Parts: sequence; structure tokens; C-alpha cells
Amino acid sequence: MSSHQLLVLVLIQVIILLLPSIGLAKLFEKAGVPGWKAYVPFYNTWIMLQLAERPKHWVYWQIIPVVGWFISLGIYVEFVKTFGKFKLWEHAMAALLPIIYFPLIGFDPKVKFTGAGPVRKHKKGTAREWIDAGVFAIVAATLIRTFVFEAYTIPTGSMEKTLLVNDFLFVSKFSYGPRIPNTPLSIPFVHNTMPVTNGNSYVEWVKVPYTRWFPSPVKRGDVVVFNFPDGDTVINLPEFQSQRPYYEVCRELGRGNEDSGRQIVLGNPDQYPIVLRPVDKEENYIKRCTAIAGDTLQIKNQVLYINGQAQPFPPESETNYTVDTKGQPLDEQAMKDDYDLDINNGDEIRPTGIPNQFDMLLTWAAHQKMLSSGLAKSIVPDIDSDQSVYPYVNSYTWSRDNYGPLWIPAKGATLTLTARNYLLYERAIRVYEGNEFEMKDGKFYLNGQPVTQYTFKMNYYWMMGDNRHGSQDSRYWGFVPEDHVVGEAWLIWMSWDKGVRWKRLFQKIK
Repeated sequence: MSSHQLLVLVLIQVIILLLPSIGLAKLFEKAGVPGWKAYVPFYNTWIMLQLAERPKHWVYWQIIPVVGWFISLGIYVEFVKTFGKFKLWEHAMAALLPIIYFPLIGFDPKVKFTGAGPVRKHKKGTAREWIDAGVFAIVAATLIRTFVFEAYTIPTGSMEKTLLVNDFLFVSKFSYGPRIPNTPLSIPFVHNTMPVTNGNSYVEWVKVPYTRWFPSPVKRGDVVVFNFPDGDTVINLPEFQSQRPYYEVCRELGRGNEDSGRQIVLGNPDQYPIVLRPVDKEENYIKRCTAIAGDTLQIKNQVLYINGQAQPFPPESETNYTVDTKGQPLDEQAMKDDYDLDINNGDEIRPTGIPNQFDMLLTWAAHQKMLSSGLAKSIVPDIDSDQSVYPYVNSYTWSRDNYGPLWIPAKGATLTLTARNYLLYERAIRVYEGNEFEMKDGKFYLNGQPVTQYTFKMNYYWMMGDNRHGSQDSRYWGFVPEDHVVGEAWLIWMSWDKGVRWKRLFQKIK
């Protein structure tokens, strides 16, 4: 965490402590304490705890970023109890709107300081006990979900067969350091959209810049959950969202010209309702990190090369192959048990029309086993030549299975700008790093100033699905910035497909 990031978090804490100071000063005077003490951050909460006869160490817990905000609100609730305020709505006002509630009771001559004695004698009703317990559980679960681990469900087959649809995962926030939410004011347990109303589950009155405690870089080969980089702008309809990203729709409507398509989308708001989302509210994706900051990546006939070295396939990654067998009949049970293939599923295995030849969707482990067992005499990958990949310009004749070479930006690394690499790095410089950046008449302008080089502020990563022909990944939308990284997929705690997949329970993700 940088000093600037820490300063922002401390500033928010100070604002929380100062906003209700006018009303708090009147309450202090009613309690026999000089009003000026209400205007001294942290000292004012010390006085509140002293008057309420609550543990003084709570003051120090306020120093913890974000967690301290909740502690301060709890101190406010304990303090108003010393003025005879015990109703649920009164405590809610003290915690959520102290800037309004403290002046209301502070300037009300009927409100008197009663001290901590009546607080100790006050008994809560059963309903109130349950409500308070529920509020505590929600706050605790929210903090755990934000800073420790979060549950995640696999929605698609892009990571098969490493991860299957309806695998339920725990995602570790500690692996790369807990990330402070950019939008801390949001409805608990709702990612970005409210059910029924379809409105935003968050407000942007308070925005926190990218901040990560104890940051640790993503490692090559990690299975990572991250915010979808193209999810900053979405068409807010169920059939679009991240399934058909906004930028993809613009290219389709503009027949390859994204700017032309954008005018069509923006000109039809009823047909294409647009929503802009902050980073932490973009859809969650899960892929494998195949290249880290500073790497040079290239794919040749499906084989991934990093810095010129061929990389092994993940054992459970799958892709399409043309398989020539030695003529023996395919046994249904043996194909299932030995190669995890359903002979009755045409998506997994089908004849090509040539004797003893099949199209098969194989994992790398099954590919190797099929050759070593003698079932197959040759296995040839089906090479996809579709060039509809990032950066979507004709000057780059890349495809899903033949891609690059491409350098992955690293924090502090300086790039000499050219007309060719502008197409690759423009979005990272402009959108992810928050600059005004353009190329005009062959020259580059950064925040209005001519430049020939750019130094990156963040590390970036290249993410790909293990199902190489069934994954929307970095080959379609480019780099994943470090501020989009949520956590590392850690453990499968449940798996379901017409019943529990018992063999998958509590498997560590590799």
C-alpha cells in the first residue's frame, strides 16, 4: 500500500469522525465536557467511550483501514445510548446519518445526558436481540468476504476440465493481498445489480482509489478471479452483460469499426441501455494466468511460449483434436473411465467420415494417455484461424491458436511508442491508468502533452481459459491490470450436476 493510498483511507476516517462534530459538540456540553473536544478526531471518540464507560481500546481499532469505519459507527451507537436512545431507528440514525441525527438531539432541549448507568440496566426485547445479532452477522460476513475469502460459482465451461460448471469455490483474498473496495457504500452480498429492481447495488458518493494491503504478485499458472476488463461499460440486459460485451456489440454493429457501432448503440438507448461500472463492480471472471508482467507471450499452433520457452499444457486443459485410431472399436465405458469422454456426446467425440478418424475434445492428460496406450496412432490439434481477436485490426494477422509475440506491461517499465504498438497498449494507458491519450498525425499526446514514451503505473497479466477453444479470455480483450485482480481460486467446497459430484469436494485447485 503506497503512502498516497494510506493517506486517502485515513482522510476518509477523519471525515467520518468530523462530519457530526457540530451536533457532537452540543452533546459533549450536555455531558459536562468542553465542546471543542468534539472537533479533534480520535480524541472525540475516546471521550465518547469514556462517557459510555466502554473499552477505550476501541479507539485504536479505528486505525485499521475500512474496518475502522465500522468501529467508529459502533462507537456512535454506544454514545447515544447515554442520552436514553435505545430504539432501533435511533441507533440506525446514529450509525448511518450522524451528521443529521447528532445536531437534532444535540440542539433538542428535551434530550438530557443520563450516563452509562441506565444503559447497563436496559434490557433488549427478543426481537431486538435477533435484529442486533443479524446486523453483526452481516457486518462480520461482509468484512470476511471483502478481506479474507469469497465464495464463487463456475458459470461456464471456459476452464474445463480443470473446473466444471457448478463447481463452488473459495477464492482467497490473501494470496495477492486484500483489495479495498472502490465503492464501499453498497448493499451486502449483492455484486452490482439489485434483484427485481435491476438497479445498481452501490452508490459512488465515496470512491476509494486502488489500494491493496500487503500486495503480492500473481504467479504464472495461478487460477485467478478478476474483474472483467471489458466490463467498465455494459449493455444492461440479461442477454448482453459480459456474455456479449459492449465493445464486441459495437464492433459487430459497425462491421469491424468500433466507433461506428458505438454511435448506433448510443443512438438507441431503449434497445441498448448502457451502464458504467467501477472496477470492483465489474463482472467476476476466472481464468489461468499464462503470462505475468514483463513476459513476452506467443502462441504457435496452440503451444504457448513465454520468453521463447514452450510451456506445458495444464493436465486438465482441453482443446479439439483430430484423432486417428488404430481401428479398434471405441468402448463406451473405457472412453469414460480412461479419457473422461462421453461417446454419446457429439460435442466431445464424433466421426469425421474418414474410417477410424474422430474429432475429439481432449484434455492434455487424455491426449498423452491415448498415445501411450496405443489407442491412437496420431493426434493432430485443430488449429483455429479465426482472426477476430485483440486488438481487432487487420495489421495484426493473429488468431486464437497463433498469437503474438506480445509484451505484457510491467510497473515502472517504459515503452517507446510507435504507430503499431499504440493499437496494443492504448486502452491500458488511457482507460486502466486514467490518462487522456491519443495519436494524431503520427504523434502521441499524453494528457495534452506530446510524448514518445510511456512508463506504466501497474503490472498487467495475460489470462486464458483451460478450455482453449471455448473461452472468452485475454485473446479477445487484452491485458488484465493488477487493480482488477480479486483473488486466487483456492478450493472446491461443493460441486453439483444432477447431484453432488462427491469426488470433487474439497479438491485444491491447481
